[in-house]
Amino acid sequence: MRIIFMGTPEFSVPVLDALAGAGHEIAAVYCQPPRPAGRGKKDRPTPVHARAAELGLEIRHPVSLKSAEEQARFAALDADVTVVVAYGLILPQAILDAPRHGCLNIHASLLPRWRGAAPIHRAIMAGDAETGVCIMQMEAGLDTGPVLLRQSTPIGAEETTDQLHDRLSAMGADLIVEALRRLPDLAPEPQPEDGVTYAAKIDKAEARVDWTRPAAEIDRQIRGLSPFPGAWTEIGGERVKLLASRPAEGRGEPGEVLDDALRVACGEGAVELLRLQRAGKGAQDRDAFLRGRPVAAGTRL
Repeated sequence: MRIIFMGTPEFSVPVLDALAGAGHEIAAVYCQPPRPAGRGKKDRPTPVHARAAELGLEIRHPVSLKSAEEQARFAALDADVTVVVAYGLILPQAILDAPRHGCLNIHASLLPRWRGAAPIHRAIMAGDAETGVCIMQMEAGLDTGPVLLRQSTPIGAEETTDQLHDRLSAMGADLIVEALRRLPDLAPEPQPEDGVTYAAKIDKAEARVDWTRPAAEIDRQIRGLSPFPGAWTEIGGERVKLLASRPAEGRGEPGEVLDDALRVACGEGAVELLRLQRAGKGAQDRDAFLRGRPVAAGTRL
């Protein structure tokens, strides 16, 4: 098929590779424009931009798709279908209508649960037992379109957003290839009205750990916000990101370190901190962190 691909972050790259590997003709790749990054604040292309350049594909990064001129450029590509995954712009109706088979979105949740911007984070933070990927026919509403294919997967007891992100990206890549192969025979299934939830964009204000909360909630917060923005606490006045954890036995005052292995008391139960990151440093497993920054039992976080 002749495809327009629209995506921006690392999550989208395996999908682009899968479409190219399946032999589809990729007419153009749309992504967000390069933006200043790093110490020098030089413009850095997005992960999809960089991969599309390696594949020798045409790259477009308009700031908006609202103008008639930009919509005409899009329609002139004469695509059979557009595949959208974490692109970053709302698609006007003229864009949705341009390809012969419309626009298909790869969404990292089991719709209608977790429509919106941060479905992977929210599924872990809510304690969902499973999540998955849906191939959805796009329409004007926010992730409201009918679903063509879906695949579920359990969420691991110690899985972080980073780890689940990679698994769902690979699943989405496989599922869109299957969807395109079966497209003429797939019957779009309208989303049920029951069970709708919205995955609001992560706010950095959510990242500070409140040790008076139950251990299960704090564990899900740490894993759900790992690696970005990263749940954090203060150890001896120093701000430290918490990137991996698991619930543990133990009781004490909220925030009290219970032993020399970073088992920390919560409002109910305790959590064991497994991976941490000091400001300006790389992430470290617990043992390496403690060698450079010992934390004695009795310390209050």
